Amino acid sequence: MVEAAQPGLLLTLASFALVIGLLVFVHELGHYLAGRAFGVRADVFSIGFGRELFGWTDRRGTRWKVAVLPLGGYVKFAGDMSPASTPNAEWLSLPAEERAQTFQAKKLWQKSIIVLAGPASNFLFAILVFAGFFMAYGVPQTPAVVSQVIPGSAAERFGMLPGDRILSINGKGIDQFEEVADYIRLRPGEMADIRIVRNGDHEVLNVRFDAEEQVDRFGNRFRMGRLGIAPVERVVVEEPVGTVLAKSVTHTFNLVGMMIEGLEQVITGRRAVDELGGPIKIAQFAGQTASLGWEPLIEFMAFISINLGFINLLPVPMLDGGHLLFYAIEAVRRRPVKAKAQELAFLSGLALLVSLMLLVTLNDLSTLGLWEKLANLAG
Repeated sequence: MVEAAQPGLLLTLASFALVIGLLVFVHELGHYLAGRAFGVRADVFSIGFGRELFGWTDRRGTRWKVAVLPLGGYVKFAGDMSPASTPNAEWLSLPAEERAQTFQAKKLWQKSIIVLAGPASNFLFAILVFAGFFMAYGVPQTPAVVSQVIPGSAAERFGMLPGDRILSINGKGIDQFEEVADYIRLRPGEMADIRIVRNGDHEVLNVRFDAEEQVDRFGNRFRMGRLGIAPVERVVVEEPVGTVLAKSVTHTFNLVGMMIEGLEQVITGRRAVDELGGPIKIAQFAGQTASLGWEPLIEFMAFISINLGFINLLPVPMLDGGHLLFYAIEAVRRRPVKAKAQELAFLSGLALLVSLMLLVTLNDLSTLGLWEKLANLAG
């Protein structure tokens, strides 16, 4: 494969700012709208951290701003005086009317919805993007039937034949061929029981997937699982809006399942930690995808939006999932976790996130060949 020219630095930075800026806005808008629905006043709505570049204040008193470091954002609700957003003396000193508009004054279920609305907005964004593509181009519904077995592949070695219909892989039901590829690519070198129908009879094939390194048009390398089969002619059908939305929801949460599987593989050592990517890698992929056109870039944004929603739901203090974990504990105990314990947990969560950010940034720099270039210079 002839490698495509890498996009310029300006396109890469502009694409990264567009992707991250829009998705952070979507995420924080979820928090903002949910808070507003429950009567919580927002003091600040920020895209980015640090010094303000520009902004304005609306008639409700909310400061909308864009800050210098575009790696996230936040909504600061009235009364947010500590990371744990717990009532304290300063909050109690507020007039009753002002206190009623603060986040702390809301019921536990209301606070939970406000926190959950951020990740939910990211998932909703992806669902709507996929629905738009399905409406424009149809819904893939290729039958899970083997048309061709690639010579020398795992499929040939373990006895798969043309005409086999795949029913399940490791107990996971398979309805269409696209699901086969999604399942296998995450499992290079792994064993699997594949249940098939052959000439009307049910059989189970015990297969070890091949592991291969694939290289895309920009030279990026990926370790993928491969079975070595081809489908019958790809089938795409038009569906009514209701079915399209249902398919979009299913597709989105299938991708979430793949993310969970990928994270589990890293934790258990089945995948190398250096496969984790960070902001530099996202920027690189954003620029490369943008160079292919608007449609690939929008699809890429949907994938990143799912990642953003998923990561924020992890039960790590400082993330939305950490807040929800404390609310769940409070619901069971009938009283909140002590403020001091929450603040210590949030500091630990911050340390964990900073460490993870450093790790993925080092991975990104390694992928770009920085250490090798420095070694060559030193030599």
